[in-house]
Amino acid sequence: MGHEELLTRVRGLLREAIELRYEGTLHAKKVQAQAYADGYMRALTDAHKVDRGELLALVTEERSKFLNAR
Repeated sequence: MGHEELLTRVRGLLREAIELRYEGTLHAKKVQAQAYADGYMRALTDAHKVDRGELLALVTEERSKFLNAR
């Protein structure tokens, strides 16, 4: 899987976690989605596939997109 594909996957996981957070769904679903996104990002940084700063920028961008769309 290429670098851009990995980032696309991270974006999808982040979007899902952010949407569930603001949707008012069950706490367990929110926590599971957030944990999955966090775990995926941790695996990418541990494997040196993605830089931590790049992930922080990606998280900030996705949050901004979601909040601006509301």
